[in-house]
Amino acid sequence: MTRYVVKRLLYMIPVLLGVAFLVFTILSLTPGDPGSIILGITAKPEDIAALNAQFGYDKPFLVRFVNYIGDILLHFDLGTSYATRQPVIDSILARFPNTLVLAVLSMCLSSILGISMGIFSAVRQYSVMDHVVVVVALVFASMPGFWLGLMLLILFSLRLGWLPSFGATSFRHFILPTITVAMPSAAGLLRLTRSTMLETIRKEYIRTARAKGASNRRVIWKHALRNALLPVVTTLGTGFGASLGGAIIAETVFAMPGMGTLMTTAIRQKDVPTVMSATLFLAVLFSLIILLVDILYAFIDPRIKSKYRNGGGGRE
Repeated sequence: MTRYVVKRLLYMIPVLLGVAFLVFTILSLTPGDPGSIILGITAKPEDIAALNAQFGYDKPFLVRFVNYIGDILLHFDLGTSYATRQPVIDSILARFPNTLVLAVLSMCLSSILGISMGIFSAVRQYSVMDHVVVVVALVFASMPGFWLGLMLLILFSLRLGWLPSFGATSFRHFILPTITVAMPSAAGLLRLTRSTMLETIRKEYIRTARAKGASNRRVIWKHALRNALLPVVTTLGTGFGASLGGAIIAETVFAMPGMGTLMTTAIRQKDVPTVMSATLFLAVLFSLIILLVDILYAFIDPRIKSKYRNGGGGRE
């Protein structure tokens, strides 16, 4: 297991370099320059050129990329924001806790609703409740996130006045954004859990367990669910990693100061250090989350654990 973890951590190095090069290239190909965006189109050309030179934006593409990577590797410096003139790491550390709380809350809510209702729907296949649950899941899965957020905002904030409409200073501010992010995810988890449970409960070992007199609850929760959880765990891990990337729609609708709004604002201002550093920060977290998901597989399925021990390190 240790050898596998070390190997995966080493694989992260070329992945992160590739991500950095790709994002840096895209930012360089987009029209405009930081000096023009910050000073405005009415500024003098010499002032714009001087500001770009101050940022080092007048240098060739590869020189700027190598300098940026060198500052990270040699000095652990993520750079200074073009717009705020403050260290980028300060902006990330100020915004990331809000995104982390939103991601954790939405993952908890979506997993509780999706997995429990998926199991309920699977064990009562073709019943009236099964059809109702599937239809509701399809509705939320196809519902645009910005529309759901706006409807929740209009109903619970503007009409009823129960919950705040913007900010992130208390738990009440996270309720509506959490629902906005969690419901489509819960719908997908519900459908996935239902399909994997239906496939699992038809296996021979489930029939054998029932033939030996095991109760239906023991068969579902001890035998079937454990094997049906493997694809669900993968979906939860990738969904949580994507949420850390910033639930941009929810953060925009509810004006939450998170990673999503930080990156979108930086992209509009062509604040290259902020976009690059935030992207690499989230790429590292996403890679670590996927690694934790793979390790968690070993605790769910003993067959995968033995494969890790034998040095295979792959998924079944």
